[in-house]
Amino acid sequence: MPHYHQAGRIPHKRHTQFRKPDGGLYSEQLFSTEGFSSNSTLLYHCHPPTEILRVDEAYSVAPRVAEEKMLKHRSFQGFHIAPQDDYLQSRVPVLVNNDLHISLAAPRRGMGDYFYKNADADELLFIHEGSGVLHTQYGQLPFGYGDYLVVPRGTIYQVEFAGADNRLFIVESFSPIRYPKRYLSKYGQLLEHSPYCERDIRQPQNLQTIDQEGDFVLRIKKKGMMYPIHYGHHPFDVVGWDGCEYPFAFSIHDFEPITGRVHQPPPVHQTFEGTNFVVCSFCPRLFDYHPQSIPAPYNHSNIDSDEVLYYVDGDFMSRKHVTRGMITLHPAGIPHGPHPGTVEKSIGARETKELAVMVDTFHPLQITEAALGIEDEGYVRSWTA
Repeated sequence: MPHYHQAGRIPHKRHTQFRKPDGGLYSEQLFSTEGFSSNSTLLYHCHPPTEILRVDEAYSVAPRVAEEKMLKHRSFQGFHIAPQDDYLQSRVPVLVNNDLHISLAAPRRGMGDYFYKNADADELLFIHEGSGVLHTQYGQLPFGYGDYLVVPRGTIYQVEFAGADNRLFIVESFSPIRYPKRYLSKYGQLLEHSPYCERDIRQPQNLQTIDQEGDFVLRIKKKGMMYPIHYGHHPFDVVGWDGCEYPFAFSIHDFEPITGRVHQPPPVHQTFEGTNFVVCSFCPRLFDYHPQSIPAPYNHSNIDSDEVLYYVDGDFMSRKHVTRGMITLHPAGIPHGPHPGTVEKSIGARETKELAVMVDTFHPLQITEAALGIEDEGYVRSWTA
């Protein structure tokens, strides 16, 4: 999805001899998440990226889906997910289907002495609290509050956090995460009506070639299993790369809201899309400017999609009792809308400071056992008070 970028040293022509100072060949690797039919990147390694020393026993990391299935509005207290020291152990799936998994994480530390690769899914990491650096074969991506980190499937990475208080909202997509098609020209440029542009996309920087021999553990996630595989050389031994497939960062604070005389529908907030789902960013913005406008959203029926809203910060004029890190699930089949009293209260308001991430899925989501442990059971009755 990103545009062409180049870092480090690469040969003049692809698939040609590229030699080290000692005369040996660098090892070329094609990286593409849809075979040879979509965007790709060429990476040049000091050593072949295939030198496996041994494979440890795999273990399951598949989410445990709860038996309970009910057609009702749900709410979950995301900050009730207990912190864990390790990054991977801290990731807790809460809502899942065959298109994506939505997880919460509260890691105190990064990944220690191992590396990670998701071989099944693109990952969208939203940084709610904390800061640090995402280390990859492509270079480094510094991140902080409000950043989306988009990591294509198959990317090897390590996370380094600056402190111990970190909160993440994570979407694992089993299809590529893309810019919405309507934002793009037929040649792939972000158009003038897009709420962000190429200048807002942060590419990996500070490429460092680590040419080390040893025993490097790469944990690879595939089909709900984690495979610890030991490699003979450091995976970040890349001297250069170029192409259009690489991890990048985009800050929710760089999203430019689209407003109008009357209340705008949720698609104006769309930020990314995958197969059978969209991701939207609700950001601080001026309210509608028609003299009789009602800023609060109208009641609407979820006929085709489940709506997930993750509350980040600010005051939400259509909801009562909102907490940071709260997740609401409004399932397909029944309507939802503003809480009682919030419509009248919104009239005359000039702006909102709300900040939230929304995920709409076009196939039903299943609730995990972990999600039941942080559920607010009274939410379904919150429209009657």
